[in-house]
Amino acid sequence: MINAPQIKTALPGPKAKALIDRDKAVVSPSYTRGYPLVIERGSGATVEDVDGNVFLDCAAGIAVNSTGHSHPAVVKAIVEQAQKFLHMSGTDFYYEPQVRLAEELAAIAPIRGGARSFFGNSGTEAIEACLKLARYATGRQNIIAFIGGFHGRTMGSLAITASKAIQRRGFGPLLPGVYHAPYPDRYRCPLGSSPDSCGDACLDYIEHQLFTHLVSPDEVAAIVVEPIQGEGGYVVAPPGFLERLREIATAHGILLVVDEVQSGMGRSGKMFAIEYSGVEPDVMAIAKGIASGLPLGVAVARGGLMAWPPGAHASTFGGNPVSCAAALATIALLRDGLVKNAADVGAHLMNGLASLADRHPLIGDVRGRGLMVGVELVRDRRTKERATDERDAVVTAAFARGLLVLGAGKNAVRFSPPLVLTRDQVDTAVRIFGDALTDVERAHA
Repeated sequence: MINAPQIKTALPGPKAKALIDRDKAVVSPSYTRGYPLVIERGSGATVEDVDGNVFLDCAAGIAVNSTGHSHPAVVKAIVEQAQKFLHMSGTDFYYEPQVRLAEELAAIAPIRGGARSFFGNSGTEAIEACLKLARYATGRQNIIAFIGGFHGRTMGSLAITASKAIQRRGFGPLLPGVYHAPYPDRYRCPLGSSPDSCGDACLDYIEHQLFTHLVSPDEVAAIVVEPIQGEGGYVVAPPGFLERLREIATAHGILLVVDEVQSGMGRSGKMFAIEYSGVEPDVMAIAKGIASGLPLGVAVARGGLMAWPPGAHASTFGGNPVSCAAALATIALLRDGLVKNAADVGAHLMNGLASLADRHPLIGDVRGRGLMVGVELVRDRRTKERATDERDAVVTAAFARGLLVLGAGKNAVRFSPPLVLTRDQVDTAVRIFGDALTDVERAHA
């Protein structure tokens, strides 16, 4: 792929516009297209659209293309498996790629004493499996999740999702027995506490509000948490929060379910973001980057916990052999250097974006881990008024200049590039993002 970016036409170009017009007639309008990108091909951290425009990709298909677009090793694994057989359903039969992937996941998951995996097709299916397993294993019915959390759009996952009202509007009643607690955002603590006390304040809410007034802890099956909230704005759990949450869960016999759908598979600079805390989950949900773009979602649990009988839960397409082959190749690449690259290049990205704050008053906060970095935009740094319209305008201005980024939360921009991103590409991305900020700041002056 040639160097990015190279913008040759107005955006969208004529071929892109024609395809977008076709899309409007036949595709569900519920999809959220942030800008009119019509991709033709990709390589590494660059993509080319149907009109020959080349973009630097810091979105990675919503944090999915972990090893970059069409990594040769992943493509080779896909082709070799596809030539053997495409499907046989691991629900009813056996095949080596699924068994080997389960062995690999047991080796890399931060769960001691052995782990088992249930295979689905997506993040929301992984979460659904986690919820069902939690209820089955504990005999309890209630779930605690967090405001700002995103866990999927199927009915169980949607019930614990509390990211945007539009995602829930019109679909009630949802799964009963779900309770939400505030998530500790150190930049704007939802309970008005200081940054250093925000985590404890949010946990006190669970112990002294939820457990006192709404739900008895001995009827709670699971607490579901993201170590780094994804759709909620790339908000990193503060030090000590996950450790104390683990203590609360253990004290009451509650399972701790960690959603690593977006933060897992090397994106944070460790294989899983929960590893920064040293906390051991009971159950994990993994998806997005696990198979470099092929559909795969996994619920990983302590071996003794995942003891439900045949027929209790299954999936016709889950653990598809081609997806498993892609995941095995992905894990090998992550181990061989991409996790380390995410940490090293991610630190360079954080520093570059933080340096823009001196020149751009729109930037209120820069946060994240590895190549999972969020920039929160505000109209006033003192009041922290959310720059919602400006955020959308910055994303669009970046696209016009050849940089692909996405929004997260109400007013943050997320950088979730392929883990093959280089320092030189980071410098390009930071420069373009700064130019986009300048465009928007001038327009809103």
